[in-house]
Amino acid sequence: MGLAHKASGWNWNSLWSALPAAVAAAVITLVCFKLQTGYATVGFLYLIVVVLHSLRGNFVSSCLISVISFLCLDYFFIPPLFSLTISDSSDTVALVSFLVTGLVITRLTSEMRAVAVAERKQRQNTMRLYEFAEQLLVLDPTKVISTRFLELFKNKFDLNAVCLFDGMAEDPILVGHSFHELDLRTRDSYIARQNFQDEKTGVAVRFLHTGGIVAAIGFEGLQEVELLPEPLAALATVMIERSSVFRKASQAAATTEAEMLRGAMLDVLAHEFKTPLATILTAIAGFSDAGPLRSEQSELAQIVESETAHLARLTSRLLRVARLDREEVRLQTEVIDLAPMLMTLTKQFAARWPDRTIVVQSPDSAITLGDPELLKLTLAQLLDNACKYSISGSDVRVSISAIGSQKYTISIWNSGSSVPDNEKQNIFERFYRGEDAKKAASGSGLGLYVARKIALAHGGDVVLDPCECKQVGTLFRLTLPILQSEPENARELQRTISR
Repeated sequence: MGLAHKASGWNWNSLWSALPAAVAAAVITLVCFKLQTGYATVGFLYLIVVVLHSLRGNFVSSCLISVISFLCLDYFFIPPLFSLTISDSSDTVALVSFLVTGLVITRLTSEMRAVAVAERKQRQNTMRLYEFAEQLLVLDPTKVISTRFLELFKNKFDLNAVCLFDGMAEDPILVGHSFHELDLRTRDSYIARQNFQDEKTGVAVRFLHTGGIVAAIGFEGLQEVELLPEPLAALATVMIERSSVFRKASQAAATTEAEMLRGAMLDVLAHEFKTPLATILTAIAGFSDAGPLRSEQSELAQIVESETAHLARLTSRLLRVARLDREEVRLQTEVIDLAPMLMTLTKQFAARWPDRTIVVQSPDSAITLGDPELLKLTLAQLLDNACKYSISGSDVRVSISAIGSQKYTISIWNSGSSVPDNEKQNIFERFYRGEDAKKAASGSGLGLYVARKIALAHGGDVVLDPCECKQVGTLFRLTLPILQSEPENARELQRTISR
């Protein structure tokens, strides 16, 4: 019933639009018939009426005027008059030519009008989309996933409803009143990862999947279902991506600010510790100078002095690490032999961790060019990690080997502990500490980050390698470039190192 009524109304509109042209054809017929005008002239006048009506009427009404003009020309002007029969074959050709010409002109004119209407709609839609894009750009990026964002779509394009289903949300966001369950269709399109479109109801849903954006947006009440859904979905995608980028940038800025604050606090704490530690060491020395102490008092004083000195070294190291975290590494390079440097450090850590067995394999010399203080800090950090995160009575193995003629590799392995697989890619990040590391010992989470930063500044690297032995353990490898020198300069380099 609905379709029949629609078709009937369309035919009545066609008849009403053809009425002025039919009246004009009737006037031409009356005047030309009284003046006994030839059918060729009358046919030309009828053709003008058909063309003029085609410029404003639709195809059906234009065809109707063409047929009316054809019948009037045949009935009133082509012999025999007042009859639809034709006596002369040449008149038949002329009459058929008139009808064909009228219909062709009607068809071409209707197509041109349709193209003009489509182009006008396209220009209007382009302007609306341009204006709409300007409105979206001034929208607060933090409010994109909100009803305000969807209301702009609804109001600008006179829609019944707009719905957005974001992959991070549990329920769709619906603005307006939907008559065709737009929220359910939008959610179904998101789940099925498919677009949906219904021209009869003016409903269109588009699945959005660009970069990290996974969502679906639905529109109900679109006048141009074939034209608007794609550009509207593209604008929605751009705005959601813009919101996502803004949110990530804000989080990154907040994280950077927090890390700078933590670094500054470490710096302040390290400075604040230095003064009381120096005071304690002075006081301990004063006890010894004040007079002889009993054996147990002397032993306690030595313990306090030793531990205070150890705490002072840790404080200095923390201060240095905090500064390197915030600044670029500036090298003061000189020729260094890594072998004696590593041996000295391992002896210090063996004395500090007597319950660990530190085994060293090293060549007589391993010459490189670097900053001695920074390289000591790097090696000390790796040794400290190996001792601190291993269990009592376990082994720590240290070795230096050459990789061809370009790189030295310093391997530091400890048994009894390992880094979980899900933490391996994060251990070199600033302030990162794994769950097991937090339970095992205290720390700032800067040591490995700074150690790698120093190694990279020297043209090397620090990596966590899979353990090559069958026992559970952790293996770090520090690579540094081998100092390239000519054979005749080798002795001079060795004398420089000895000095």
